[in-house]
Amino acid sequence: MPAPNPNATVVIREHRGQPFYEAKFRHQGRQVKRRIGPAWLEQDPDTGRWRRHRGRLPDDAYDERRAHVTAARLVADYVSEAANAERVEQERRTRGVTFREVAHAYLRWLEDVRGAKPSTLRDHAYVLGAPGVPYKHGSGTTVGHVIAALGDRPAAQITTREIDDLLATISATGVSPRTVNKYRCVIAAAFNHAIKPSTFGLPANPVEHADKRKERHPDALVFYTPEEVEALARALERGRHRDPSRPAVGEQERDDQLAEDHQDAEMVRVAAYAGLRQGELLALRWRDIDAAGSALTIARAISAGVESSTKSGRVRRVPLADQASAALDRMSQRGRFTASDDLVFCNAFGRRLDDSALRRRFRRAQRAADVRPLRFHDLRHTFGSLLAASGVDVVTIQKAMGHSALTTTSRYLHARPASEQAKAFTAAFTTDAYEAAGATGVKPPLDTASRSGREGHPVAVAGS
Repeated sequence: MPAPNPNATVVIREHRGQPFYEAKFRHQGRQVKRRIGPAWLEQDPDTGRWRRHRGRLPDDAYDERRAHVTAARLVADYVSEAANAERVEQERRTRGVTFREVAHAYLRWLEDVRGAKPSTLRDHAYVLGAPGVPYKHGSGTTVGHVIAALGDRPAAQITTREIDDLLATISATGVSPRTVNKYRCVIAAAFNHAIKPSTFGLPANPVEHADKRKERHPDALVFYTPEEVEALARALERGRHRDPSRPAVGEQERDDQLAEDHQDAEMVRVAAYAGLRQGELLALRWRDIDAAGSALTIARAISAGVESSTKSGRVRRVPLADQASAALDRMSQRGRFTASDDLVFCNAFGRRLDDSALRRRFRRAQRAADVRPLRFHDLRHTFGSLLAASGVDVVTIQKAMGHSALTTTSRYLHARPASEQAKAFTAAFTTDAYEAAGATGVKPPLDTASRSGREGHPVAVAGS
C-alpha cells in the first residue's frame, strides 16, 4: 500500500515587495519547497501584516484557499514523479545500464572532463547518435547504426559477436575499412569509459576482441609545385573562377568580390608557404604575426565552427618564409580590419569566413588554373613536402607543422630526391669509404679462402 502524501505548509514569501505563496513539505527525510504563485494580498498600513486584497480574485493570483488546493496538487505531483524516478532506477539496476545510457554518459564526459575539440565531439556524436535525426546541412537523416543495434541492450550483456555483426552491417553499406575501424574505435572508447569503477563498472569491453578491418597503406602524399601554387593564386586573384554569366550587381558588390578574390589568393599562398591548416588560417589574427621576427604564432584554430586550441593542443611558432610574408604584407594594406585583434582572413564585415564556401571557390580555381584537383589541406602537405625536398631536416619540419609524432612528419621524406641518397649509397660501397670509416675485414678460415678462389677475400655466410 503506497504511503500517504505528506501535508504541505503554505507560507507567504516576498520578492521585491511582491508577496507570493510557497509550499513546504518533507519527503523521505528531505525538505522540499515549491513556489505556488502570486498572493492576492496587500499590506495593512497600521500593522504591516499581509491581509487579503480587496476586490475579486484574479485568475492568475492565489488566495489562501486556492493556495492550499494548489499545494496539495504540487505535493501529489512531486511524490508521483519521485516514485516514477525510483521505479526507473530500480528497473535500471535490475536490467543493468543500457548502451544508450553508456553512450550519453561517454559523450558528456568527453565534453565536460576531457574537453575534446568540437570536431571530435561532432564525429563521436554522429557515430553514437540516434537514427532518424535530420542533418544540420542538407536533406536526409542519420542512420544511427550503433544505437539502432545496441541502444536498448543491457551494456553488460553485449557480446563480441554482436560487435562483429554490427561492424559487418556498417561495412556492407560500402564505406571504407578505415571508416569501419573508426566506428569500432568510438564504440570501444564508450565501453572503456563504462568499465571504470567511477562510472558503471562494466565487467569487460566486448570491442577488445572484435575484428579490425585491414586498411590500405596510405599513398604517398601529393603536393603542388611552387608554379602550381602561383597558378592557383593568379586564377583567384583575377577572378577566373567566377561564373561570367553572373556579374556583380553594383559597384559595392564588385569591390567586395575583388577584395575576396585577392584575399583568397593570398590565403592559398600562406597555406602553401607556412603550412597552416584551414582552421588555423580562419582563426589567424594580426597579433599572431611577428613581421620583425619573421614568424607566426599559431595558438588557435576553428573546429566545427568553434574557435578552440590547435589540433595538438599546443602553441607553435612557424618561421615565416619571404613568400608567405609578402602575401601577409599585401593583406595588411587592405585599409580595414587590420587592428591587432582583427582576423587576417575575413568576410566583408570582418567576420569569420565560411569554410565550405572557401573550399568551393578553391575547387573552381583549380579548374580555371588547370591544375591537379587536390584538397585544400594538400596545400599544407605542399609546405612539408617542399621543405623535405630541399633538404630541411625532419625535426625542423615537425616543429613548424606542429606534429605530435615524428612518424607523422616522416611521411614527407618521400619528396626528398632519391638521387641524393643514391649518391650517398654509391660512395658507401667504395673501398676508400670503407677504409676511411676505420672498418676492418675479418679473414676467413683457410679452407673457406681456398674455396672462395681468392685468398683473404671474405666469403658471404648464409644467413648474414
